[in-house]
Amino acid sequence: MTLDQLACFVAVARVGHFTRAADEIGIAQPSLSRQVAALEKDVGARLFDRGTGAITLTDAGEALLPVATRMLEDREAAYRQVGELNGLTRGRLRLGATPSLCISLVADVLSRFHADHPGVELHVTEAGSRTLVTKLDQGELDLALVVAERTHGSTGLSLTPLLREELVVVSSVDKPPLTRRGSITLAELASEDLVACHDNYDLRIALDQAFAAAGLHTHTVVEGAELDAVLRFVACGIGVSVAPVMAALHYPGLRTTRLTEPQLNRTVSLARRANHAPSPAAVAFHALLDDAVAEVTTRATARLRGDG
Repeated sequence: MTLDQLACFVAVARVGHFTRAADEIGIAQPSLSRQVAALEKDVGARLFDRGTGAITLTDAGEALLPVATRMLEDREAAYRQVGELNGLTRGRLRLGATPSLCISLVADVLSRFHADHPGVELHVTEAGSRTLVTKLDQGELDLALVVAERTHGSTGLSLTPLLREELVVVSSVDKPPLTRRGSITLAELASEDLVACHDNYDLRIALDQAFAAAGLHTHTVVEGAELDAVLRFVACGIGVSVAPVMAALHYPGLRTTRLTEPQLNRTVSLARRANHAPSPAAVAFHALLDDAVAEVTTRATARLRGDG
């Protein structure tokens, strides 16, 4: 029995599917199947019932799962302790972030972190805030950059506010300005051709709620894409959209216009499990994150002042 075999077993037990489990832990599906088969041979029992359309744990699998989970957590604890002794020369940081924060903050911070601690493995999960909170609760992430307004009702989390960020209207620099003023109202925005992210994005949910609260109907010309694609579509002149100002900074083909009546903002926070002390890698990442937030906030403020 090896820890790699146990990791494969736990992954399949968690997602109920061999291929998705292999994708999640980053190995080929045949390799994962061989690891599980070797484990079943070692313990002398089938661990999964492989029925049509569903994979469920056998009684033996149910008995093994909590033991395997504890063994894997012990391995992570050992990595953390060694990391403390060796000055983060090894270990792993599992980070989650929303798509807009991956665009605006994560790449810069991870680049600096890797330069300082090249021996630490970095694993990044890109998802909405609610999904990231669930993964934190389940012990699948060490830290997550989330939108605080989307985490209400979550228990067992420690949230550290990082910044209050303004949502702005983005349009193509190759098109005429949306307004002669330095701002556009939500009602005026509703009359524009909109390019929208898919409907489970934090950003999309906030915007839909704002339009609904104002009783406004919109005309969406493209929807369902990831944020990076949405911003590129806008830069090409297909329509306009709404984005966090930090994300807009990374696309030179975009013009930003302040949104008013109402102004939309969000709070970006760093989340972790409250009952677990942060690892040395997590502490080091947080320190670099604070520096990056200060820098990008200065740039965002200058951008808004220039466009306003």
